[in-house]
Amino acid sequence: MPAMNPEPQRLAQLLPSVLALAESAGREIMAVYGGEFAVSVKADKSPLTAADLNSQRLIAAGLAALTPEIPLLGEESAAADIAARRSWPTLWLVDPLDGTREFVKRSGEFTVNIALIHDHQPVLGVLHAPAQDFSYVAYRGGGAWRTDAAGRTVIRAQRRAADPPRVLASASHRGKSLDRMLARMGPHQLVSAGSALKFGWLAEGRADFYPRLSPTSEWDSAAGQIIVEEAGGRVTDLQGQPLRYNARDTLTNPSFAAWADDDRDWLTLLRAE
Repeated sequence: MPAMNPEPQRLAQLLPSVLALAESAGREIMAVYGGEFAVSVKADKSPLTAADLNSQRLIAAGLAALTPEIPLLGEESAAADIAARRSWPTLWLVDPLDGTREFVKRSGEFTVNIALIHDHQPVLGVLHAPAQDFSYVAYRGGGAWRTDAAGRTVIRAQRRAADPPRVLASASHRGKSLDRMLARMGPHQLVSAGSALKFGWLAEGRADFYPRLSPTSEWDSAAGQIIVEEAGGRVTDLQGQPLRYNARDTLTNPSFAAWADDDRDWLTLLRAE
């Protein structure tokens, strides 16, 4: 596989095409969302719809045309690709429909996630919210911004947390461990959101802390991580190390947290679990 150039200039060249792909996938998703659709259940008990599959096919074809030298790993990828991925130094990591449960509930809080991984780190990310028709985007060294019909706005995470802090929680995956952590934290404002939108909300300063103790996959977090980091925040495991990708036998993330205010010891709240 030819070496990928992760320099900001190359990433800046790629980003508009990747964003356009995510937006096209969003239109495919909304075409299904607007009518009746069947829901099947995968082996891991998560739901699957035609929107997931249509989006994956469109993104896979688009990225193959854009960067034929870079393989793709997605939530709906074939088992052979998942088995081969450990030999890939660079790859696209894709969740074609993050928040399928929210899609099925018709909450509108679902995203298309596309991230470029190089040497186990995300270097480019797009989170597109089809129901609201806006996106969060970032690339390494280029900053982060939100884009919609009105144009492009640079975003920055809130470096001084609100009092009480605004804590993001999953709309579909809240567990008892999170409730115990919130009790230890004391006064807080709970902000519920579905899918990877939580990363975007933190990146644009709408929340202060995103703890994630329930299971996620690498394609759930990669795009959101680079967006938060380029907006001035951090996404780490409970030991304070940035999440790494395609580096382990499993594609399941460890527990992690995202924040921007380094004056607060957020991780101590989580390590008690």
